[in-house]
Amino acid sequence: MRGPEALLAEALGTMALLAVVVGSGIMGEMLAPGLPALALLANAAATAAGLYVLITLIGPISGAHFNPCVTLLMLAGRELGVLQATGYVIAQVLGAIAGVLLAHAMFDQTLLQIGTQVRTGGPQWLSECIATAGLLATIAVARRHAATQIPQLVAGYIFAAYWFTASTSFANPAVTLARAFTDTFAGIRPQDVAGFVLAQLAATSVAALLFVGKSSKL
Repeated sequence: MRGPEALLAEALGTMALLAVVVGSGIMGEMLAPGLPALALLANAAATAAGLYVLITLIGPISGAHFNPCVTLLMLAGRELGVLQATGYVIAQVLGAIAGVLLAHAMFDQTLLQIGTQVRTGGPQWLSECIATAGLLATIAVARRHAATQIPQLVAGYIFAAYWFTASTSFANPAVTLARAFTDTFAGIRPQDVAGFVLAQLAATSVAALLFVGKSSKL
């Protein structure tokens, strides 16, 4: 069982991830106004690079989940207990919201905002199912066959998923909730959060059925 330093690492890592996601979105819009494709490219590249650094550095401390779906998958595989998994999820949510506020502060914006970006409907929910399932599959297979390459593989997958999914691959309930508190490029309307999170959790259930086995590690 990991100690309190793991919870702190999850909170700080998720905070840093959201600062990268939201901050790079703001910067992309500032430098490329009216060019959403260029802003998305910058957002995806910065997020992938940030993930690579964070997973590499924080992985040895907490496992570098930064994502309740990853934590739930580990819980299903009995690699975490219920109490520790609950602590991880709380740390991730609080860290994610703090990361959004940090990004706003860096760009001299109103700290607490409400998202207005419409992200709802069947194609968006399907995209979140695919994005989340793909992320969890990447992690599960990599842990068996390419454990030393997990940072590169996760970063590469997320970069690709920004572009091949209609939802731009949130794939993370903590990230989704936190992004409801920014009215920027990375935002989402609060009323659209539930649909995204339900899709993400549905994908997590499928991933658990596929990858969690009694006789093998995830």
